[in-house]
This record gives sequence, structure tokens and C-alpha cells, in this order.
Amino acid sequence: MADEEGNARRLHTLVVRVENKAGVLARVAALFARRGFNIDSLAVAPIADDHFSRITIVVDVESAPLDQIIKQLDKLVNVVSIRELSPDELVERELMIITVAAGADAAALAAEHGAVVLAESGHHTMYSITGPTAAIESFEDALLPHGIVELQRTGKVALDRLDLA
Repeated sequence: MADEEGNARRLHTLVVRVENKAGVLARVAALFARRGFNIDSLAVAPIADDHFSRITIVVDVESAPLDQIIKQLDKLVNVVSIRELSPDELVERELMIITVAAGADAAALAAEHGAVVLAESGHHTMYSITGPTAAIESFEDALLPHGIVELQRTGKVALDRLDLA
């Protein structure tokens, strides 16, 4: 697949439905490690049917062709289904929790980026922000000069975009 400029897309989003059993995530991760496939992002959680979990994997196809990654995943016993989400037809979000040195400038940046204050102390403020990866990275970059104490980001989660037409 190509982007607007005709360049091949490097990152692809796969949704893998797996049996909700111990060790499944370890087997998926081991497959990627064994084959030298690069994972850009990974998020996993049970779905409404608690017999299954949904793994959202953003894969870097510079490390291996997408069809090879899908074929290898499909060989795993506990994998029920695999689907690629088209970038034009998905909604994806990421979460970041970040602690910075307290200050009015950081608070103004947080408000500008739509971040929420989770906790405050005399010296630090903890924020939470959810959004597309570019928005998360923009907020993180804006806070760099304010002294990032600690941060944690989730992997991307994604669903098919709703057709509301």
C-alpha cells in the first residue's frame, strides 16, 4: 500500500483475535522475536466474549513482508483470525501518562493539547492525554523543556471507522 506521495507504507495495523489462554501473548511475541519481525506497537485486552482477546499490532514491514508476518501468525494454534485495518478506514488512539516538573507553562501546554491533570504535588504534575500518535508526540515534545520526570505510553488501539452515511 502507498501513502499520498506514492511511497510504500512501512507500518501496518493488524488485529489478531486469539483464544484468551495463558501464554498466547508470549507465543505471539516469541514468533516476532524468532523471525526478526519488528513490532512498532502492541496492545492486548479481552473482548466482550471473555473466551477471546484482541491484539492490536502495528508491524514494521521493513523487517519482513506483511504477507509473511500474517502467514506466520496464522500458524499459531491459539490465533482465531487476523485482519489488516486500512489506514483510511480506521480510528486509532494511544494513551500517555506523563509527570513533569510543576509550572504554569506546562499547565498552559496541557490545556492547549487537551491533557488532563491526574495528580499534583508541590514539585510535579502528572497529566494524561489520549489521541492519535502525532498528538501524543506533539505534547511530549512540547513538555521536553519543562523536565519530564517519567512517562508511559500505551500501544495503539484501533477499530474500523464507522460508516455513518
